[in-house]
Amino acid sequence: QVQLVESGGGLVQAGGSLRLSCAASGRAISSSAMGWFRRAPGKEREFVAAINWRNGNTYYADSVKGRFTISRDNAKNTVYLQMNSLKSEGTAVYYCAAGDPSIGTVGQSLGYWYWGQGTQVTVSS
Repeated sequence: QVQLVESGGGLVQAGGSLRLSCAASGRAISSSAMGWFRRAPGKEREFVAAINWRNGNTYYADSVKGRFTISRDNAKNTVYLQMNSLKSEGTAVYYCAAGDPSIGTVGQSLGYWYWGQGTQVTVSS
């Protein structure tokens, strides 16, 4: 059974910080990469960040570069998303995903097979 369990969402003021966690179990552990996506109200789901389990390479959406940091703890099968300097447009449901994306699909939903239930992040202005 595949499980991706997100935690750490909540309400934060603009300019503040939150750290999201995603614990993987089951077949998701054998995936080569973990990613974070988000869906804001009325918008399509969009890529936020991804990390390769094995070599630690990271990938970011331009909108979050310099503010968000993705990291991993292989021993805990957990990926983190540290979000700093949050903006109101960061209000969204954040989803954790696992898969074997190529360089060309690391920022696309189709590169991932397993998805978590999502955690709400609300940034108040």
